[in-house]
Formats: sequence, C-alpha cells, structure tokens
Amino acid sequence: MTPIQKFDVVVVGAGFAGMYALHYLRELGFSVRVLETANDVGGTWYWNRYPGARCDVNSLEYSYQFSKALQQQWSWSERYATQAEILKYANHVADRFDLRRDIQFNTRMLSMHYIATSSSQKSDTWKIRNDQNEIFYAQFCVMATGCLSSSNIPNFPGLDDFKGQILHTARWPHKEIDFSGKRVGMIGTGSSAIQATPLIAAQAQSLTIFQRTASYSIPAHNAPMDPAYESRIKADYGGFRAQNSRRYAALNNKPNPESALDVSPAARESSYQQRWQEGGLAFLASFNDLSTSLKANTTAAEFVRRKIRGIVKDPAVAELLCPQTILGCKRLCVDTDYYQSFNRDNVSLVDVNVTAIEAITTAGVRTEAQEYQFDTLIMATGFDAMTGALLSIDIRGRDDRSLQDKWRHGPKNYLGLTVNGFPNFFTITGPGSPSVLANMIVAIEQHVEWIGACLQQLRENSISTIEASSDAETEWFNLVNAIAYQTLFADGCNSWYTGANIPGKPRIFMPYLGYPSYVEKCEQVASAGYRGFDLS
Repeated sequence: MTPIQKFDVVVVGAGFAGMYALHYLRELGFSVRVLETANDVGGTWYWNRYPGARCDVNSLEYSYQFSKALQQQWSWSERYATQAEILKYANHVADRFDLRRDIQFNTRMLSMHYIATSSSQKSDTWKIRNDQNEIFYAQFCVMATGCLSSSNIPNFPGLDDFKGQILHTARWPHKEIDFSGKRVGMIGTGSSAIQATPLIAAQAQSLTIFQRTASYSIPAHNAPMDPAYESRIKADYGGFRAQNSRRYAALNNKPNPESALDVSPAARESSYQQRWQEGGLAFLASFNDLSTSLKANTTAAEFVRRKIRGIVKDPAVAELLCPQTILGCKRLCVDTDYYQSFNRDNVSLVDVNVTAIEAITTAGVRTEAQEYQFDTLIMATGFDAMTGALLSIDIRGRDDRSLQDKWRHGPKNYLGLTVNGFPNFFTITGPGSPSVLANMIVAIEQHVEWIGACLQQLRENSISTIEASSDAETEWFNLVNAIAYQTLFADGCNSWYTGANIPGKPRIFMPYLGYPSYVEKCEQVASAGYRGFDLS
C-alpha cells in the first residue's frame, strides 16, 4: 500500500510559477511538494517546442529577479530567447536552487478534495490523488498550472482517420521534425503558427494554412544580445525592474502619454513607423488611447494593414491577412518574416470563413470547396486558456462542490488568487489577475510572494484557514469586468482572453487590466488584515 504523504503545501506544476513557489515557500520554512505531469521542469517551455518557438518579451525582462546573483551571472544570447534557451535557463535555476529534490515528475493530478476539520484533525486539509493512486495531504494548495498549458484541439469530424502525422504546436515531439519534401497543412494563425510558418515553409514541399481570423503581428527584429545594452541594464538591474513594474504591463515598452488623435497625421505615422522599426509588443504603447478609443485604435490598425499590403505581393492574399478586429483585443504577435512567407510559391492560405472545414479525411482536410492532401497536419489551435488546466482536475471545495460547477458561468474569484468555497487554495496568474496581459514572470513573482507572506502571517497568528468571502469575490469579479469594459478589448473580437475559442465556455474577459493598480490592491488587502477574507 502506498504510504500517505503529508506536507504544509502542495504545488501543482513545475514551470516558472511552481519553481519559484517551491523556492520561496521552502525558504519560509514550509514543507513543500511539487507535482508535475512532465518529466522535467519548464512548464510551457517544456511542451512548446515547435519550430520558431521563442518568447515575445525581451530576454532581460523575461527572467527571475528574486536573485541578484542569478540576474547578474546569467547571460542571454538573443534579444528574444528561443524555447531551447529558456528551457536551459529553467534547468539552470532548478539546479542552482536544488529544486528537483522536492518535485515529483511524471505525475498527473486526478483529484483535489477539501476536507473540513474533524475531531481527529488539527486543521482543515486537502486530499490529493494522482494517476499512480498516491495520496497526499496538504494544508494549502497552490495551483501553478499555467495560463497556456491546456491545449485546444477542435472536434473536427474524422480527426482520428487521418493516416499521416498529426502534430499540435503545444505538444510538439521532443525531437526535430524534418518537413523536407512534405505536404504540410496547418490549422490556425495565432502566435505559434506565426512563429512556425517561416521555418516550416523553408523546408516543406508545400504549406497550406487554414485561417479563421487574421492576427496582427509586429516584426521582432530579433538580434544577438548587444553586450553594451546588457551591461547598461545590469548596472542598475534593480532600478530597471522597479521602473518596469510601475508600467501598465510591467514591461519596458516606453509608453507614449499622448493621444493618437492629438497629433498630426504625419507625427502619428512617424511614431508608428518608429515602433515598427523597433519591433515587438511596445507597438501597443505607441499612444495612450489605443485601448480606449476606437478612432485612435483604427489609426494603428490601418498602419499595420498598410504594412501587410506592402509586404505581401498578392493583393487578395494580403487582404485575407489584414485583420479587421480591434488591435490588441487578441494577442498581439511578434514575428520574423511571417508575412514574407506568403510570397513563397509553396505557401497558400485558405479562408475557412468562405470555405469551412467539413472534416479531416484519411488523406488530409476537406473543405466545402475541395479536399487537400497532406503528409503532416499541424494543429496550431491554441489553448483552453487560463482555466483549462485547472478545470481538467477534479477539484472540490466545501460541501463537495466542484470548481467546474463553481465556474460554470465564468471564473469568479478574489484577487485572481483565491476562490470562495475553496479554503487554503491559491491560483498563480490565473483569471482575475494581470497574468497574460503582463510580463508573466514579474506577475508570477508578485503572486508567489503575496501567497508566501499570507501563509507566514497565518502561521505566526495560529490561523489555520483562509477563504475569500462571497461578497469580496463578487466585488472583485465585477471590478475586473468593469475595468475591461472601459477598453475596446472586452468585446473587440473573439479572443481566448474571453474564452471565445472554446465552444461552450462562458464569455468573460478573464485578465485584470493594469499591473500596477492590481499590485496596489493586493497590498491594500494584506495591509488591512486580509480584508475580504474569512480567517479561522
């Protein structure tokens, strides 16, 4: 019989969130066990190994800041790090801080059930079961399951009939795939497809891309890391980080305080051109009203559309690639030669709004117009974002109520950290927090440190249970949506920010917009004795 294992804290997931949670909580003196599905650390960067996979945040910002020595000693080779280099960094951190001794790999979570205090117990606890039928008990659960870790595969008729190779960008084989001489089909034109397209097109005999909604993409202008720039940043890394954390998305995006509508057309064009030449996500910070004024947003969107028309030689293809949505309401992408790929003779684009996909066949894809034959079919269909990984586990709180039932109308929670009815249960960068609309590692560190300080306070005051009140949760849920609806993003397009890519998922804008104000609210709650929480 497998022995029962007891810990102060069980952390689910060994990506950047789970790794830091382990390190931080262990340093505070808590006994911690991390449970991870994969056979090593890295989370998103362990699984997403598709060609061209790399970060869209500058390397010197997409890294931990908790260790000054680590910051100074680690050097990145490029402006935007590749998946392989980020995974190497994650492994270095795991080794450097001796994390693996408290991580159990190859462990899939099946259930997490809350057990209220009985006469034989000192405090409430969580009973956790994995796919090896092992049982863990923990006073606290910390979910570091990731925002983009539950892959989405649309339910295409005949998917199992395809005789060729099927790949998903989020579950790529841990080996190099040679596309030479292959007829490749790819469904989806989001971030992973935009990164993968140029590399696959350079190898394949043909690449046919099926598009539902065009994405906006800004050139990365990636380059080897500039040693002078790196030295300049590291000379005041703390100041650099502090300045970034006061910005809307916790990024060094140099926000322009001007309105796009208060400058001349020539000045506006010049600003967009400068941001285009600099590359990256900072394009969204060109002016201060791109997220709130449709007229201002249209000026930026039309600039990008003109760029696409200037790059793609076939006017009909260029128009298909020109998004008609709000710039920023879907994830803004960063690319290297994506639009240029459509000038290749071996790349073609299919608009599934005109000729919908009817089925996957033994040979390829059948649309309403024709059947396409492929050797390899790639699903670049994204994720059940922010809630998918959490809801894939049978999580049950008070009165045996499931999280699935609790969130059937949307992911209602408090501070994006806790859920009423689920005591001693925390989520890192989940819905209701800035998460995917901020620098993820900065957001991760803030969450982990808030949770750690909270658990320390509970321990010092002999408090065994913390639970968000229903009223506080409702107020927070309403606030997150009220902020979102002050912008164009909440209903500017069908986005995974709102769950619109998953049939049947509630349409709720999930991220909290504005990292600095979010941090301020978290600090206010803690300093007021954890206002909005029931403590016992």
